[in-house]
Amino acid sequence: MLRSLLAAATLALAACAHAPVAGDGDSGARWQHARQMVVVTTDGWDDIHGRLRTFERDHGGTWRETAAARPVVIGRSGAAWGIGLHDIPPDDGRAGDSGPVKREGDGRSPAGVFAIGQAFGYAASGATALPYAAMDASDYCIDVSGSPLYNRIVDADDVGADAVRGSTEPMRRDLHADGDQRYRLGFVIEHNPRARPMAGSCIFAHLWKSPDTATAGCTAMQDATMQALLAWLDPALQPVFVLLPRAEYDRLRVPWGLPR
Repeated sequence: MLRSLLAAATLALAACAHAPVAGDGDSGARWQHARQMVVVTTDGWDDIHGRLRTFERDHGGTWRETAAARPVVIGRSGAAWGIGLHDIPPDDGRAGDSGPVKREGDGRSPAGVFAIGQAFGYAASGATALPYAAMDASDYCIDVSGSPLYNRIVDADDVGADAVRGSTEPMRRDLHADGDQRYRLGFVIEHNPRARPMAGSCIFAHLWKSPDTATAGCTAMQDATMQALLAWLDPALQPVFVLLPRAEYDRLRVPWGLPR
């Protein structure tokens, strides 16, 4: 069965393509019904280390932090504006003062606000309320721009070996990459849900190899952090994932309705 990485989003994706600016209140409306938020901040666009915080919004609209901040690592080149629920810079790779724009293979983690998709892992089931997919040796995420399956998790047994040829993202890394445990637990960050060519693909939250080992563009964390996240996330509360350099977070916090 074809496994789509991109579950139907509960919030509409913006059709506009301009850089987020302070005072733009349109973006925040797209996640106004979210009652859970995972927030990752870094010290700058090129930093690989970040801090992850979790927040819940009460019925009065106030965000409250639910746990102490925990360390994460992101892409080996830092972060860049991705395609999600927020307004984004033009996709010409020249964002000026707004920061870089995510491109396939650039080693940057997408910045912005994103829906959270399915959880996945090596085990047959997961301790989470998120939809969970058990990965097999034949499952791949397609990171080949131009493929009709770009930015999707697929089963090679269904789509054929030719369809996954060239992909660098086997989902059972323990079987394909010398016992690698980084995809043993994780969830999808729904970047580039319309699979725009060369805009970046296969963006996950997953386990880290070490506290100082960056990713190819995902957000990685220790096992205990991931287990706590998966147990806490509730799709009924329409959770979203936010990643921003601290200066951008401070600039956009009020117009985007982000936690203090």
